[in-house]
Amino acid sequence: MKHCIKFYMLGLVVFLFTVIDVNAGARKEAARRPDAEQETFLFTDSAGRQVELPVNITRIVPSGALAQIFLLAAAPDMLCAISSDYSPATAEFIPPYFSTLPVVGQFYGTANLNPEEIVRIGPDLVIDIGEPKDGIARDMDDISASIGIPVIHITADLRTTPQAFRTLGKLLGREEKGEALARFCERTLAYAEEIVGRAGNNKKSVLYCMGPSGLNVLAKGTFHTEILDWMTDNRAVVDNPSSRGSGNEANMEQMLLWDPDVILFGAGSIYSSAAQDAAWRQMRAIKSGSYYEIPGVPYNWMGGPPSINRYMGMIWLGKILYPQYAPYDLYAETAEYYRLFYSYELSRERFDRLTARSVGSGPLPR
Repeated sequence: MKHCIKFYMLGLVVFLFTVIDVNAGARKEAARRPDAEQETFLFTDSAGRQVELPVNITRIVPSGALAQIFLLAAAPDMLCAISSDYSPATAEFIPPYFSTLPVVGQFYGTANLNPEEIVRIGPDLVIDIGEPKDGIARDMDDISASIGIPVIHITADLRTTPQAFRTLGKLLGREEKGEALARFCERTLAYAEEIVGRAGNNKKSVLYCMGPSGLNVLAKGTFHTEILDWMTDNRAVVDNPSSRGSGNEANMEQMLLWDPDVILFGAGSIYSSAAQDAAWRQMRAIKSGSYYEIPGVPYNWMGGPPSINRYMGMIWLGKILYPQYAPYDLYAETAEYYRLFYSYELSRERFDRLTARSVGSGPLPR
């Protein structure tokens, strides 16, 4: 009972500070809001660039997958193009009209941006969201010049995501939605801080395994393992951690040396057959049934891509690894997340199917 009270008080403190911060931010924003007769105003983005934007923004294009996820949450009706198609499994959780939007590629990663298509669509604004790359200001300027459309960057890492949502809310006239999204993220961070603090030096040792053989691991110290490194003892320590989402390739001998308390399998890996595999059955996590498959729709909860879906990952990790420190209801938190970020009403039955391999224990070895 006292743990629940402590979480309530923690949430209340976060709420009070949020209200103070929002009120101050609203006053500051009002001071520089353009007059009704103005058609444009100057916006200073996270790269320090002053960009002239239309006062009435109604049509936006994301710069890539991370921006697309943010904008799906904050202003889905304003999206007039997407950076990549949704898979059939993902489409269940996405508004149906998204499948009819043109695909324009992305700035980074696959580098398949189609500037001509963006020009043809004619949005009011292109928004880049995420951690800034080296030379971000120059990149934004170059792309904006090439398409003749304003392009802005809003920085959003694990800690600054709440502020990114508030910035989006003010910029797009969706302050109430931006605030609701920001508060959810702040509450989740508070949960994780509390759990990590109570776990102290007794964090669970964990491996995140992917690929058909399960022998690709997300190594400690990368962008992709930020919440894993924070909330667990990530055993995958290698000399050259890969920055790619596919991780580092290991072998069974190394896996047995790491031998963690818990194994997290990516979707499409060997969760179903690990307990019947003679090599995998030597590992403590498999012997004890302490292994799980990470939920993967519409986006991988642990970060694929590493965006706001990681907040769902924090809630899930806290509950499966440290249930004694996580008094919240996993279904209630998940349903609220899906409602807020995807406009999807997650039934209890759908939640049970979504997490069938992700809560409790893995199938015990025979």
